[in-house]
Amino acid sequence: MKPFDAEQSSYLNRREWLICGGLLFLAGCASPAVRSQSPEDAEMASIERQIRLVEAVAVPFGMNYVRAQGPALVWGLQNTGSDPPPSPLRAELLADMQARGVVSPNTILASPTTSLVWAVASVPPGAQKGDPLDIDLAVPAQNETSSLYGGWLMETRLKEKAVLMDNRVHDGNVLAIGEGALLVDPQGPGEDKTSQLRARVLGGAHVLKNRNLGLILKDEDKSVFLSKQIGDALNRRFHTYAHGSQQGIATPKTDTFIELQMHPRYRHNLPRYMRVIRSIAIRETPTEQIGRLKLLEKQLLDAVTCETAAIRLEAIGKDGIPVLKTGVKSCDPEVRFYSAEALAYLDDAASAKPLAEAARNIPAFRAYALAALSALNDVESSDELKALLDVPSAETRYGAFRALWAMNDHDPLIKGEDLGGKFSLHVLPTVGEPMIHVTRSFRAEVVMFGPGQRLNLPVSIDAGKSIVVNGRGNNEVTVSRFAVGEADQKRVISNQVEDIIRAIVDLGGNYPDVVQLLQQAKANHALVCRLEVDALPNPNRHYDHRNDESAGGGVEQTNYQVTTPLPNLFSQSAPKPQAKDIDPEAIENGAGPNKQKFAK
Repeated sequence: MKPFDAEQSSYLNRREWLICGGLLFLAGCASPAVRSQSPEDAEMASIERQIRLVEAVAVPFGMNYVRAQGPALVWGLQNTGSDPPPSPLRAELLADMQARGVVSPNTILASPTTSLVWAVASVPPGAQKGDPLDIDLAVPAQNETSSLYGGWLMETRLKEKAVLMDNRVHDGNVLAIGEGALLVDPQGPGEDKTSQLRARVLGGAHVLKNRNLGLILKDEDKSVFLSKQIGDALNRRFHTYAHGSQQGIATPKTDTFIELQMHPRYRHNLPRYMRVIRSIAIRETPTEQIGRLKLLEKQLLDAVTCETAAIRLEAIGKDGIPVLKTGVKSCDPEVRFYSAEALAYLDDAASAKPLAEAARNIPAFRAYALAALSALNDVESSDELKALLDVPSAETRYGAFRALWAMNDHDPLIKGEDLGGKFSLHVLPTVGEPMIHVTRSFRAEVVMFGPGQRLNLPVSIDAGKSIVVNGRGNNEVTVSRFAVGEADQKRVISNQVEDIIRAIVDLGGNYPDVVQLLQQAKANHALVCRLEVDALPNPNRHYDHRNDESAGGGVEQTNYQVTTPLPNLFSQSAPKPQAKDIDPEAIENGAGPNKQKFAK
């Protein structure tokens, strides 16, 4: 994180520093470091220049998203589908249906209860076999489908695709397979009807093979010796366990490539993991490390350099903990936050309280603080996150829940119940304002902050295309299912929201049906509590010292923004499409606008 007007920063004169330092000492916190030109500083800077970090010779490999995509079939529509016109997309889908032994595939495609769609799943860096993926669906142009509402995606093989030198689209490997119920945005008055031609299947696909991570040595630094030297340095810093045996995370494969394993502590913050790896010293003697620790301490206590210094101290490992603990005592909120963040990934409990304070009080730091708390396997960290479940901020409450889930998804407080393998329901015994949260990315779940939430009666609401919820009085609700060719079914239950959700699933409803119920109940004033959708901590916020009374004297009044990558714990499941990406129109025309190579 850098100040926008750092070049305009000035320094207090010697007398002012002495006064400020004395006040800060009395206040009991570390003061900002003074940039002096002493011989000692010059010597430490010389030591830093002599230490070669991994980032100087190697670049990351496998940190991109890979799109798995292809034509797919949606069925179960309420006569809103269409017979797709002749095209390469239709031909590809027909060939797949025939290969699966589907009888009369042309008849199925012609039905108004089906529609051809283009399906895309983004496979993230570091993905492991079996990981769930969201699938985004869209009806291609020239198709007459009017809505995907109520549909179900048939099992689909999603492949890597690219435009090669012959300017034709070619298929690569099958990267994921998926199916499931479609989540379509509700259409309000005056809204564009094209929104009904897009949908998402939350966690509907699963990854078929691991994606490798690694480092590639720069051309001028290629050598077997250096590759091994880097591997040894990384394995001294990080290790994992396989079948009860300790093993390093790095395996030098060639003079150019070093394969990396994911360390469990960083599984929800891959960008930070790679940055820490690249901040490791390739070779450093104990004497050199002592000298560098002194320099990093000075840099840590300076708001301009604290973020980089904290990462480098984290890369050093346990020997960097005492310095980071000095930073946690700083009066500067920025220094305090970055020091605590690094301590969390070093599994030091001293980070828990300052990180929780940052998540509660400084929105710019919130996503990063919550992700760091989730990486800290400590009772104190868990307690701090549980306390955040009751605060007023919706994104802090839900962010704390997700952090607790990432820390230990078997924690009795947040484990919840699996509703028929379709989604999970979590009823939390919180005491804050009642709130219900649903997601449209990452994983299908309903989180209720506060038990005993009820619908106001009377009420009559649809939950999907065949389920109706009716309640007239006496705190009772009838959930009924009406389907052509099937006997009517109903359940009489209380008007508690959690009971209604269970009844919907018991009658064959899915996650999109429950989301529709909650959205309609809110619109009809039957749901009196807050209803939030994807209330994720927002990383695009600025932090301004001028609005922070805790900033001590001598702290420059400037505006800051966190510039480090967002932890994948709080990122959206799929990045925005780029111009180079393959789209259905490219295949319809037989080629894409740009030639591509298959991603690794």
